Amino acid sequence: MNLATFLPATAPKMPRRERFARLRQRLARCTSGVAMVEFALTAPILLTMGMVGAETAHFTVTHLRISQVAMQIADNASRVGETDMLVARRVFERDVNDVFLGGEKYGEPFGLYQHGRVILSSLQRNAQGGQNIRWQRCRGAKVFTSSYGLEGAGATGTGFPGMGEASNRIQASLGTAVMFVEISYDYQPLTPYSMFGNREIRYTAAFNIRDERDLTQLYNTTPAGPVARCNVFSANRPT
Repeated sequence: MNLATFLPATAPKMPRRERFARLRQRLARCTSGVAMVEFALTAPILLTMGMVGAETAHFTVTHLRISQVAMQIADNASRVGETDMLVARRVFERDVNDVFLGGEKYGEPFGLYQHGRVILSSLQRNAQGGQNIRWQRCRGAKVFTSSYGLEGAGATGTGFPGMGEASNRIQASLGTAVMFVEISYDYQPLTPYSMFGNREIRYTAAFNIRDERDLTQLYNTTPAGPVARCNVFSANRPT
């Protein structure tokens, strides 16, 4: 700022005290920097509010997407299998891998398998009429195991209660199966202002199979194809 613009032409001939008094008066009346000062004071507040709003929206959308992926995988798993009108539909390892591939495409924008884990279980009845997890397949890099039972749980007897929360157990009916999906995902913040942190997002979904299915086992091709085993923690497709 050029101080000469605030002083009259005869300023050098005035006493120093008078010159500075006039300078203070002119500066007090100057409003050219008011907008800049107001912006400097309000910018951090506006920026923080904008980041909080964006992070909240992203967190909500991520919840919605994880829920939709769980339903998509369970629904697709309830439909897969070879098409043969003469025998009960058989389900192969490649069918399960294709189901996980669909989840990969839908969850790619938020790194579903890089930061989460998907567990698909076939809940059926055993020979004694109890609930049984006949087979279980998994994919994802996150170290997470099923909260409701592992493959083989309830193979005999009637002690295994089924899958899901204790207040809302899901059980398979005789001669059919339920495709039960669990997803655990570590939330990835959108902005540096991580008000939610690396919070775990968990969802489950269950669909009854749509057709008559061979429930004895999960088949594989010859030669054997890749299996999405639950003791492997990787975001990559099973090999």
